[in-house]
Amino acid sequence: MEMEIKKLELLRWLSDVEDREVLAQVEAINEDVEKESGFDFDKEWENGYTGKEFKAEMRKRINSYPWKK
Repeated sequence: MEMEIKKLELLRWLSDVEDREVLAQVEAINEDVEKESGFDFDKEWENGYTGKEFKAEMRKRINSYPWKK
């Protein structure tokens, strides 16, 4: 809960910032974090399941669980 409060405070502060230099620094930090994570949303989206593929995969997983019928 504390983390959520801190995030909201940062968002409020960021929405009030008008100094271009501060915004550029925040943007640079954000870009560095994205580069370090190695996560490419567009690439992941292209490699993702379609609705039908997802449904089939979930059925396969659920049916593989050791249920007692």
